[in-house]
Parts: sequence; structure tokens; C-alpha cells
Amino acid sequence: MKTLLASLALLFAFQAFAEDSPALVAVKAADKARVAAMQSGDRTKLDAVFSDELRYAHSNGIVDTKKSFIEILSAGKTKYVGYDYEEQNFTFPAPGIALMTGRAHVKAESEGKAMDAVLSFLAVWREEKGQWRFLAWQSCKLPPVVK
Repeated sequence: MKTLLASLALLFAFQAFAEDSPALVAVKAADKARVAAMQSGDRTKLDAVFSDELRYAHSNGIVDTKKSFIEILSAGKTKYVGYDYEEQNFTFPAPGIALMTGRAHVKAESEGKAMDAVLSFLAVWREEKGQWRFLAWQSCKLPPVVK
């Protein structure tokens, strides 16, 4: 029985990391929808992709909830005008949980100030009622590359 359980665990881990695994494809699609929703500021799209328990820790240390972040984005107080991944990695540490790490070049405008930075980030996705929803974000600004 232990051998069967260990084999099933390995099979799940292998499938979760496979490039064409259903979970990986779904999380990547959900993240594309998240970025598009954040750039559009569309309240309905943001509500659909954000978990009700969202904790979004910005690179400046401010932490938003789902409600506060949707308000900021839909009111246009913050606008994401550029969002390009330099590195994006996914792991599935447990069923229904996906961790996304990497670096992203983000351009935003907030209260009349422009931000153009490369961020190192950790994002957490959780499967909720069959849909991958954005649960948490933590990022920090990386120093500019000296050439």
C-alpha cells in the first residue's frame, strides 16, 4: 500500500510539472487573465480572478486585500501599463496549490508617479471550486543592472 501511495505521489508530481499538464496550462491561462484584468481595471474580471482571501504585498511594502486592490485598479488610482515576465517558474507543492516565482519588468502609474522596475516575486494560486484564483503576491524591486 505504501508503495502504491508513493508511486501515485510521484506520478502526480511529474504530471504537475509537465509542460502540458492540465494544471500548469490552467494556471498559466489564469495568470494571463489576471495581468489583463489588472491592466484593464475591469472590476468584474478582477473579481473573477482574485481569491476572496487575496493578500497583495506591493514592492513598496503596502499590502492590499481583494476589496482594496480592486478599488485602486478600477478607480484608475494605479494603472499597470507594462507587464513582461523575464522569468516565470511554476511548482505545485500540494494538490490545488501553485507557486509562481520569477522576475517581471513592470511599468505602472500611481498617483501621478511612474514606476518602471524589475521585480522579483512569489505568487500563490489556489484552485477554488474548479477555478484557479490568485491568492497572494509578494515582490521586491531589484537593483538596476550595472553595465
